[in-house]
Amino acid sequence: MVVCIAEKPSVARDIAKVLGATHERGGFMEGNGYQVTWTFGHLCELKEPHEYSPLWKQWSLAQLPMIPPRFGIKLKEDKGIEKQFATIEQLMQAADSIINCGDAGQEGELIQRWVMQKAGAKCPVQRLWISSLTEEAIREGFQTLKDQREYQSLYEAGLCRAIGDWTLGMNATRLYTLKYGQNGRNRQVLSIGRVQTPTLALIVNRQHEIDNFKPETYWVLTTKYRDTVFSAVMEEGDRGFKSQEEGQKALDAIRELPFTVTSVEKKAGKEAPPRLFDLTSLQVECNKRFGYSAEQTLQLIQSLYEKKVATYPRVDTTFLPDDVYPKCPQILAAMTPYAGFIQPLTASGKPLPKSKKVFDNSKVTDHHAIIPTPVPVTSVGLTNFEKHVYDLIARRFIGVFYPECKFEQTTVLGEVRSEGLKAGTFDDVIPFKATGKRITDPAWHILWEKKKPATPSPSTATVPSESPEGQADDNPESPDSVERSLPAFKKGESGPHEPNLAEKQTTPPKPYTEATLLRAMETAGKLVENDELRDALKENGIGRPSTRAAIIETLFKRDYIRRKGKSIAPTPTGIELISLIHEELLKSAELTGLWEKKLRQIERHEYDAKTFIEELKQMVSDIVLAVLNDNSNRHVTSAEGNK
Repeated sequence: MVVCIAEKPSVARDIAKVLGATHERGGFMEGNGYQVTWTFGHLCELKEPHEYSPLWKQWSLAQLPMIPPRFGIKLKEDKGIEKQFATIEQLMQAADSIINCGDAGQEGELIQRWVMQKAGAKCPVQRLWISSLTEEAIREGFQTLKDQREYQSLYEAGLCRAIGDWTLGMNATRLYTLKYGQNGRNRQVLSIGRVQTPTLALIVNRQHEIDNFKPETYWVLTTKYRDTVFSAVMEEGDRGFKSQEEGQKALDAIRELPFTVTSVEKKAGKEAPPRLFDLTSLQVECNKRFGYSAEQTLQLIQSLYEKKVATYPRVDTTFLPDDVYPKCPQILAAMTPYAGFIQPLTASGKPLPKSKKVFDNSKVTDHHAIIPTPVPVTSVGLTNFEKHVYDLIARRFIGVFYPECKFEQTTVLGEVRSEGLKAGTFDDVIPFKATGKRITDPAWHILWEKKKPATPSPSTATVPSESPEGQADDNPESPDSVERSLPAFKKGESGPHEPNLAEKQTTPPKPYTEATLLRAMETAGKLVENDELRDALKENGIGRPSTRAAIIETLFKRDYIRRKGKSIAPTPTGIELISLIHEELLKSAELTGLWEKKLRQIERHEYDAKTFIEELKQMVSDIVLAVLNDNSNRHVTSAEGNK
């Protein structure tokens, strides 16, 4: 008998249906030579400290660091889990072979391997690796099963991650709680984590930047000519005049003098369609557009995946492999609510365009970007929240086959001459500049225009055909696409104008939102807009796409951060905790990112798992020694009133 084990009952039933295992049994499905069973996510976990040594049951500085000679796993204490595991164990010990049908990723590999180890499975194991739960994908997956040994490095990376989180978290939490926590019976636990603490440090450091910011006043000179506002061109690094007197002098000098156009330059430009979504970019977009939390977006896209209308969500690439290209016409054909947008792509009968910016095998690792599946969305009941998320994914997918948007960028330079003028850096002449942008061919932009004649009417569409209420008129996918057309200017023309001097102040950095925090986690604290640069920094990001939402939620639950509207701010407890930590290894996003990079290298056979564990043990030992030798009298104060 072949035993298949999936990560959820719903996924197991989808697989069982395809395999013909249609008979319901207690905790599994059976038929056609298969028994299909399931876990409920993590059934097993690493043992607690006291299960390695009774000396570790009590929290004591003298017992740190706690580093077991060999890590072990145990079954979670839950009656439902115990009952299901008993079924799994019985099936596996009698199995001729096992097929690991867990989620195709590092965490999914770890979950199922631990269960098989605990169940004492001895037979050969194969691995099912699929990116969607459609019948076609499941059938294809079972035709291309691989020996589980080919995924050994994936398991080792997951195991190193779990051991790393346990070793650092258990030791650092006890260490800081005992050393710096409040004394007395109600000692406050100071939770330290490999990813959560650097993430908290990002938020706290940003708050310090905001609190310590000292605004600088400057004065901006503009002038209106032919209903167009021109700004004075300052020297590089200058925002405006440093004093009101200098600005006023310039304003008075040019008030009665004519404005002259000195240059009119037009340049043609192109703007590529937005990339397909990885999990982080989808969470960022949903937070910006709908205010969804990272955790909420993950739950919604997971639901779309389980409803078979979207591909595997826990991905960190925005590219597709070449073998997906032949399937794209079938996917588009199934997206009937978007027929008006798809028709221009298929009307000519020519093949869909294939861009290296979309299809690139070298940029795809375990999974490809999130896209719709060939399952018609009209055949599935979606909540309004799910419709919003599906709509974003669908439009991105359609958009990558559209041509680049074409625009015309106009730069107009002008000046006002005033002999003897000496104001700031200006001498005799003050230059001005205005820029404009005119879309000449919207191309993919039509997918996000509010008025869309090609879009199906709301009565027939199953996805939103209009942008959500409150959405800005400008295309949210492309902040550079805002049009600002200029009148037709000619070089040498001249005339009266209306100068103005406005007082401005520099503004502090903005607090993190979930969207900007996710980006900062992805790039180890470096906020970058450029897609290529962001790809390069992803290697050193902190956390995994699948875990970042949970990390943020953990910080909220522990009252280290709180929401202020759309912004995230640290609580006094969170600020105080980061101030207590002097060990950069615990709070540096860059250093944690380097650790994350090693875990990815283990996955790719480029780094040795044993070396990682030895480095980990040494790092934790060094941290414990440094804190124990701290003779300062630092302590966290009461956190009452923070909630």
